[in-house]
Amino acid sequence: MRALDGKVAIVTGSTSGIGLGIARALAAQGCAIVLNGFGEAPTIARLRDELATEYGVRVVYDGADMARPEQIAAMVAHATAELGRVDVLVNNAGIQHVAPVHEFPVERWDAILAINLSAAFHAIRAVLPQMLERNWGRIVNIASAHGLVASVHKAAYVAAKHGLLGLTKVVALETATTGVTCNAICPGWVLTPLVQKQIDDRAAREGIPLAEAKRALLAEKQPSQEFVTPDQIGALTVFLCSEAAAQIRGATLPVDGGWTAQ
Repeated sequence: MRALDGKVAIVTGSTSGIGLGIARALAAQGCAIVLNGFGEAPTIARLRDELATEYGVRVVYDGADMARPEQIAAMVAHATAELGRVDVLVNNAGIQHVAPVHEFPVERWDAILAINLSAAFHAIRAVLPQMLERNWGRIVNIASAHGLVASVHKAAYVAAKHGLLGLTKVVALETATTGVTCNAICPGWVLTPLVQKQIDDRAAREGIPLAEAKRALLAEKQPSQEFVTPDQIGALTVFLCSEAAAQIRGATLPVDGGWTAQ
């Protein structure tokens, strides 16, 4: 028996990056997976088949737009109808935009708050009733080091991630006497497509090689000078779903190479 045999997990933003690492880790422990995110249909179909074959679990895809509350509710309903239940919810989907506050496009602010914060609320609201009915559930919110500290030009992202930590604590308190837990993971720099874009932009802006831009990015924030990996975030998510973590509630767990220890 694997630790999560028979469980079902929704992982938002899981067609690449951190979300895919989490989906793989949960599948490896026997969890059926609902993938969600953007991508070409053939690519997503191949990914779904690979996960199902490699780990021997059911894998379905739902293309819900995390900016649309009605699509989030429909995703939970689809997962429940297709796989019978939702035991684990990982709110991972996120977007980024960088600009000074006085130049920050209003539509980008609204989009970042919708996807990085409000989507987690709508998903939690949709899954909680069945988790409480069964008296078991795991909610893991993927926040960020930017949920604990700020950086310039990231007003919307920092605000959303700080808000996500607050939401995590409230849900944890409201479920404290039940078998449902809610916690947050705060990664530092993870070499995802989102971070790679920042490295590419920096290299272009400063006229330096990509390798140098990568080193500079790490040196500014992350004392370990190493990227966190999606596999590491996935392993921590699996731990938070375990019985050993049953009394970890409302916690903020940095995985940031020392970023927020400074």
